[in-house]
Amino acid sequence: EQLRQDLKDRPALLELLPDVQIFHNAVRYALTYNEFYSPKEPAIAGKLLAQGRERAHQLRNGQAPWTTATGLVVRGYQSKIDGSVQPYGLVVPPTYQANSPYEHRLDIWCHGRNEKLTELAFLNERQSSPGQFTPKNAFVLHLYGRYCNANKFAGEIDCLEALAHVRKHYPIDEDRIVIRGFSMGGAACWQFAVHYAGLWAAAAPGAGFSETADFLKVFQQETVQPTWYEQKLWHWYDCTDYALNLFNCPVIAYSGANDRQKQAADKMADAMKKEGLTLLHLIGTRTGHSYEPKTKEELDRRIDSIVKHGRDVMPLHVLFTTWTLRYHKMRWVQIDGLEKHWSRAEVDAVLNDGVSIQTRNVTALTLHFEPGSCPLEALEKPSVRIDDDEEEIKGVPPVLSDRSWTVHFRKKDNTWEVVDKVDDGRLRKRPGLQGPIDDAFLDSFLMVRPTGQPFNAKVGAWAAAEMKHAVEHWRKQFRGEARIKDDCAVTDADMAAHNLVLWGDPASNQILAKIADKLPIGWDRRQVRLGKETFAAENHVPLLIYPNPLNPKRYVVLNSDFTFREYDYLNNARQTPKLPDFAVIDVNTPPSSRLPGKVVKAGFFDEEWKLPTKEE
Repeated sequence: EQLRQDLKDRPALLELLPDVQIFHNAVRYALTYNEFYSPKEPAIAGKLLAQGRERAHQLRNGQAPWTTATGLVVRGYQSKIDGSVQPYGLVVPPTYQANSPYEHRLDIWCHGRNEKLTELAFLNERQSSPGQFTPKNAFVLHLYGRYCNANKFAGEIDCLEALAHVRKHYPIDEDRIVIRGFSMGGAACWQFAVHYAGLWAAAAPGAGFSETADFLKVFQQETVQPTWYEQKLWHWYDCTDYALNLFNCPVIAYSGANDRQKQAADKMADAMKKEGLTLLHLIGTRTGHSYEPKTKEELDRRIDSIVKHGRDVMPLHVLFTTWTLRYHKMRWVQIDGLEKHWSRAEVDAVLNDGVSIQTRNVTALTLHFEPGSCPLEALEKPSVRIDDDEEEIKGVPPVLSDRSWTVHFRKKDNTWEVVDKVDDGRLRKRPGLQGPIDDAFLDSFLMVRPTGQPFNAKVGAWAAAEMKHAVEHWRKQFRGEARIKDDCAVTDADMAAHNLVLWGDPASNQILAKIADKLPIGWDRRQVRLGKETFAAENHVPLLIYPNPLNPKRYVVLNSDFTFREYDYLNNARQTPKLPDFAVIDVNTPPSSRLPGKVVKAGFFDEEWKLPTKEE
């Protein structure tokens, strides 16, 4: 904190403070939570503290030599999610020169499962080993991924935030970024490949898993019996459901011939085949859970060849599928609305003399071309046809003189029309505001602690215990420190900046009291009301996610954190959302390693954030 004060008038240096904090935090966490797992680690802690002190001294003197160093470098950034400082590792090529205009290839590496991979262990490893792959003249970004979650949820955002930080500070060629990983990191690579196919020049997943049900059956001999809403929510991270998106991204899978995790690529090959795609699957002969050297050389050769060509700067054909507006963009196509979440949506868009588009389960679209990128004729308004309409859509704007072009469409009464903007002022599910509960924890959130007396003591005690559990397990599983404020201290600025996670009830939590009559539930001392159903308030509590009535651009969450619990920590394939948009919990059943109590009601809001009119 003293260093922060010393640098407050030097913003360029203050921005580098996380590069010092990573060392302090790594040792602080190990000491506070007794996370020394090896006799060697206390000595490692001493070395990291010395590094941190050295960087602090350099920064105070206006120097930051690690920012121009080559070789193995560790750095940090402040996450938007919880304000925590997250570390990452870099392999900086010897050819890198600060202030050089040359842009480098970047390979992103997702690590395998290691439950002892504390920040301390990660920083030590990243300064000791360059890792599996070090392509010539390329940067390699080693993600911490917020610990051991297969880069799901906050771990997914860690990749995007770390990538943005690297691109801000180093000359990276955006058309030559490769995503890769092995084992748990292979699973992470699959999900990044299918969800963000438009970002990468290539993807190279090795081993891992690519969906939940079959992997657990093969690897854990576990037959999963999900609720109907859990099964719908598998569409978030089951990569097999997004196989079509690999039309937009070259991918090469690797497995050892004797590795049970070969199952991941086999499942993806089957899914891709159904979409008309053929997966290249390199297999290391007589090899288990590792890279076979000769096959690894072939993998490198092929990835290097793809990177030499680079990402397609302007694809003329985009195929895109999604099940949620969490993933709404593929190159120049953006989906802004769905007919129904967690049902498959598709867009097939082709650039020719104009634009021809076929859609499924889509109600709103944007076509967006950055300056200099639109290949359409600028002398005439582009012709656009959607869903076999014989006539061109009227009102399409022209391509601008800088060769940029943006046009928004919305489907009304089964007819597509041009609209001025995506947001028409109505409350709708939209990208970044579509649920389920877990989605609130992929962006900035603030936990709001109640200070008043609850309606019912049992529910009040449950809420206090669950908030304590949430804070503890956020740190354990996502290696962050949740922001917390008392309800009486929350400001308008907090509401503008954060998703609010409200604990308690309308009697105990002042913020909840302000919005209670604007939520799609009723809650008083006697009853919890959900549509026509009522539940006794003495032992029932609602959990939900909903646009904050005081700031509809942000979420409000009632009485929940991320929804998977201790049982699911044992296998990353289990780490999927366990609750949908809303639920009612009977607290007479104590919280378990799977659920916060007995779920007596649960479901999804419709596309206008209303309660469903009929059961799923």
